[in-house]
Amino acid sequence: MSATELLRLAGITKQFENVEVLKGLDLCVGQGEFVTLLGSSGCGKTTTLRIIAGLETADSGQVFINGKDVSSLDPDKRCVNMVFQNYALFPHMNVEQNIGYSLKIKNTPKSEIKDAVTHALSLVRLSGFEKRKPEQLSGGERQRVAVARSVINKPKVLLLDEPLGALDLQLRRQMQFELKHLQKQLGLTFIYITHDQEEALTMSDRIAVMRNGVIEQIGSAEEIYNKPKTGYVARFVGGANVIYGKVKTVSYFSDEDGKKTRVVFEHPAGSAQIEINENESKNIQAEAQIMIALREENISFIPLNGTHQNVQQGGLSATVTGRSFSSGLLRISAQLDNCGGEEIKSSVQGIDSNLKTGDKVMACWKPSAAVLLDRE
Repeated sequence: MSATELLRLAGITKQFENVEVLKGLDLCVGQGEFVTLLGSSGCGKTTTLRIIAGLETADSGQVFINGKDVSSLDPDKRCVNMVFQNYALFPHMNVEQNIGYSLKIKNTPKSEIKDAVTHALSLVRLSGFEKRKPEQLSGGERQRVAVARSVINKPKVLLLDEPLGALDLQLRRQMQFELKHLQKQLGLTFIYITHDQEEALTMSDRIAVMRNGVIEQIGSAEEIYNKPKTGYVARFVGGANVIYGKVKTVSYFSDEDGKKTRVVFEHPAGSAQIEINENESKNIQAEAQIMIALREENISFIPLNGTHQNVQQGGLSATVTGRSFSSGLLRISAQLDNCGGEEIKSSVQGIDSNLKTGDKVMACWKPSAAVLLDRE
């Protein structure tokens, strides 16, 4: 996070009809940072944004901007603007009038409004669109107008509530890069909402994964993807395999990266190893129950061909149940043996594979690829 804290939420709670939507939420955001609130529907993302904007009042807790408690201030006194999924453009106004409306109601001189609108349109690459009505614009163009209308006020924080949700996939991906570029160009602080984990990983400086009104984990895209702390984060971001087991043996060794802990754990489908940094081992003892996460791309399915001799470091026996191809990746699913239907998935680049439904395989991975999780 930036050394300069711009926004801080402290102990925010909110209930609607006796349903606790936010449960003591804390969040710090730095100046010029792009932070994404990521989570499934109903986890509290939009309520959090509306409390920051002043459109909802928290039951308890405080909102600080630039160190000042703004919890009791009206929305127009907070130096915060919000971009909604439906853009909320005035249909009877043209682009120029939509963008300049907030300055007009502040009695800003016309010449200043015109200059500000011209500059805002150049930022979103819509120069020459001044006289068009919203109905004459594409979805991506309307989205840019909504952003221009928000940045013209020079807010300290720009809040974006799934602003790309109405766009088709190709345009959505294009606009992800354009929004990120604009954010860096302006040096604005963005708080962005999405339930799309690929979008969050692409755009964010940091991601706050929300679940049931709290932040489950916050960190960079690399931290969230490669070092999830809980089973929920591991599954939600990137769809990792989460596997439970019982510790069989624990040993210690050192390599060029420092001191490590090697754990052999048992599972109804077999046994396997994981290797973790010493400071992540959490004093693991034999017979302890543990939970690990493994990304699909780190798992290999090795055909058994009636023997386990081709498996060097152990693994979990399974039966292939299906395969699918999407976005250049072949995903193969298998059901682990002796554990009541637990599934494990592997993904590889390309579409070629000799594996087919019903094949017996051993699910294997490099011991260092596993991540030890804190909790479910």
